[in-house]
Amino acid sequence: MLKSGLLESTPRYDRALWGMLVLKIVSASKTPKKRAATWSLATCVLLLPIGLTGCTPTEPSAAATATAAPASPTTTTASKSPSSGEAHLDSFGNADFYTTVSGDTLAKVAAAYKLSEAKVAAFNHLQPGASLTPGTKLRLIPDGPTHGATGAATTDANGIPTSYVIEPGDTMAGISYRFNLTEKQLAEANKVPFSYEKGGIYFINAGKKIQLQKNPVDSRSGNGKPVNNSFGQTVFYTTVEGDSFDSLGYKFRSTTAQILSYNPSLVENQPIPTGTKVRLMPGDLKIDGAQGTYTTDPDGIPLTYTTAPGDIERQVAFRFGIPEIADLESANRPTTSGGRVWFQFSDLPNGELAPGQTISLSLDKPINKPEA
Repeated sequence: MLKSGLLESTPRYDRALWGMLVLKIVSASKTPKKRAATWSLATCVLLLPIGLTGCTPTEPSAAATATAAPASPTTTTASKSPSSGEAHLDSFGNADFYTTVSGDTLAKVAAAYKLSEAKVAAFNHLQPGASLTPGTKLRLIPDGPTHGATGAATTDANGIPTSYVIEPGDTMAGISYRFNLTEKQLAEANKVPFSYEKGGIYFINAGKKIQLQKNPVDSRSGNGKPVNNSFGQTVFYTTVEGDSFDSLGYKFRSTTAQILSYNPSLVENQPIPTGTKVRLMPGDLKIDGAQGTYTTDPDGIPLTYTTAPGDIERQVAFRFGIPEIADLESANRPTTSGGRVWFQFSDLPNGELAPGQTISLSLDKPINKPEA
């Protein structure tokens, strides 16, 4: 049984106050569609007193320790840049350094990489307009801490940043700027769904070590057969030659520890046999906040779920590969207007469901009935 420890850590009095705020936010929305979107947003507001990590679905405890392990140093690749010198790329193909050739100027290099001359000069402790010697390795990213990213970073032998420790006051904008990465690339490097990272929910936690690069994967990987649920999420994937825990993790945003826990037949540090049908959701693995039973269609896609005591909306959604709480609620709309969902709650502010209810896990086969 998996433990979250999220909601339990918040005093009931504080949760009640936040619950009243959530209900006011949701009730202010005039249409069912707006109420669903507002409820999803309000749920994250509700979890703020607990800590921003509360908006991230609970995962197997082993997965939490896996994210603390540093990635292997990346191999910097050099390629022809918009100028005629060599660009030194990170694992996502972003240029972090540039080696000058005859005729290069700060202004020319800066323009080639859509940076200002002043920034490139500052990154390299030069004055704007300074002459460049051929063979100079210029930084195209800040040299050290910046506003919103003041923590310590590790680099590989070529200077490419590989990992970073979050400091109080850090922001996604600051981290993205300092390390020349997009938020989606940060999510991929850490094998977490980008939808959970909007607003820095996963990353912005002081003391957390995050990865900044991907490990190399076989170019043949990722071309296997996916089986998607009605929400567009891949819940099963049949492997091809070249697939690995890393390639599946980056593609489907699942840590190695998660994949192993969902697929007991797989072995860590061993190749995944070609033709293996890999489960990419907990499914049969009961997790804290989603302990009930479920039914599937012939392809193994979850169809219905019967709630157990202590079940929480967001955990049920996570267990069955449903992207957002609003998506789960869309499959359980009431037939009468004016309602968010028809199913009942035992603790509405916390999203705790009344036990013994059978709800839909599929948009293709929703359960619609009068609001309770």
